[in-house]
Amino acid sequence: MIIRTLLLKMTNCYIIGCKETKKGIILDPAAAGDKILEKVKELGLDIEAIVLTHGHIDHVGGLEEVKRGTNAPLMLHADDVELMDEAIQELSNSDTFRSNEIPTDRPLQDGDKIEVGKLTLEVIHTPGHTKGSICLKAAPDILFTGDTIFAGSVGYVDGPDEFDQLMESIKNRLLVFPPETKIYPGHGPGSVLGDEQKNNPLLIMLETEL
Repeated sequence: MIIRTLLLKMTNCYIIGCKETKKGIILDPAAAGDKILEKVKELGLDIEAIVLTHGHIDHVGGLEEVKRGTNAPLMLHADDVELMDEAIQELSNSDTFRSNEIPTDRPLQDGDKIEVGKLTLEVIHTPGHTKGSICLKAAPDILFTGDTIFAGSVGYVDGPDEFDQLMESIKNRLLVFPPETKIYPGHGPGSVLGDEQKNNPLLIMLETEL
């Protein structure tokens, strides 16, 4: 599996590719669509999907350009389509983003499979940060976690109910994976799930409540 990380305005954009077929995915095109497309060209990938882990504005700034440059279908969880639409409307007031609407080609649900080349990514619905936040299982030991969990922290939430929902998502949907599982978050450096269980203060708090 090919995994390349582009740090774009403090947000991680991931380019994920199948080594055998050279088919690929762009995950969270946060900004600078031209740089994303340059890296795709450098890797020699044919992009077959653009996927958002959630619909916040800091994850879609490069969406218009990569959509135009690849013509790949846009996918995100059905519960975040409206949130993404609002982000695009806000961006359309800027000089660098002309579209005021980018349709969702495939609204995702928990358990859906995204197949690209010989890769299969499984959608894991992890609400809390947003209603439609998702993580993606790309291999038995690889998770793309969006803004659900970071190295040393978790995603921000709007209130106590959302915090409880986020922690339930982490407990029931992510901590079931082996401790050696690598995590690729939406912001900051990558980590390993077992290290987060031992060192992440919010996950330590969660463990004491189990």
